[in-house]
Amino acid sequence: MKKTPATARTVRRGALTGQAEDYLKAIYEMEQGGEPAATNAVAALLGIAPASVSGMLQRLSRLGLVHVERYRGARLTHMGRRAALQLIRRHRIIESYLVTRLGFGWDEVDEEAERLEHGASTELVERMAAALGHPTEDPHGAPIPTSDGVVDERRLQSIADLAVGQTARVVRVSDRDSEFLRYLAAMGIRPNATVKVADRAPFDGPVTITVRGARHQLGVAAASRVYVEPVARTRRAAK
Repeated sequence: MKKTPATARTVRRGALTGQAEDYLKAIYEMEQGGEPAATNAVAALLGIAPASVSGMLQRLSRLGLVHVERYRGARLTHMGRRAALQLIRRHRIIESYLVTRLGFGWDEVDEEAERLEHGASTELVERMAAALGHPTEDPHGAPIPTSDGVVDERRLQSIADLAVGQTARVVRVSDRDSEFLRYLAAMGIRPNATVKVADRAPFDGPVTITVRGARHQLGVAAASRVYVEPVARTRRAAK
C-alpha cells in the first residue's frame, strides 16, 4: 500500500479538461510496470496521434503534474499522482454504484463511468461511496483508492504465469473490453472464482483451466489479462 502525503498540493476540481484527466490515469497505469509512460504508448492507449501527446505532456509538466524524461517518457509528480488516484477513485466508485444500485452489468460500466467521472461532483461520488458502504474494490476486482490516496499496488500474477496443476483465486480482470468480460463471465471467471491450470500447450499455445469443474481453454493473451493469487496447498496432517 502506498500513500501520497496529505500535505501535497492538489489540483482544484475542474481545473483540468477531461482529456487531461485521461492522460493522468493513463500515465499512472503505465507507471505500474515500473517504467515511464512512453509517448507512443500513451498515444496507442488513448487512440490519438503522438504529436498531440507531446503537446499535452508539456502542458501537464507546466502545471507540475508530470515530469517528462527526454527520450523515455513521462512520470507523475506527487501532485500528479494524487490527482490520478482521485480520478481513479471516482471512476471505480461510479462503476460500483452502477452495478450494485442500478443493475448494470460489469461489462457495461467502464465507458459509462468514463463519461460520468468528468462531470460528477466530489460530493456526489462520496455519497455514492457511503451508500455502498465504502467499497474497497470495483466490480472487476480493481482496488479503489481511499480519499487520502491509499491504494493497493501489489503486482499480481496472471493465469498465464501459473504452472500446470496450480490453483489460484481470481483477484482482478482487465475491464477495457466489454466483449472480453462477457467471454469470461460465460466461463464463470470473476473476482473470487477459483481456477486451476490443467494443461498448457507448448509454443505459447492455449492454457487449459478448470472452473467449477468445467474445462475451458484460454489463449495466452487472454490468460495474461486475468490476475490471480495462488492458493497455498494444505499439507496433510502427519499420521
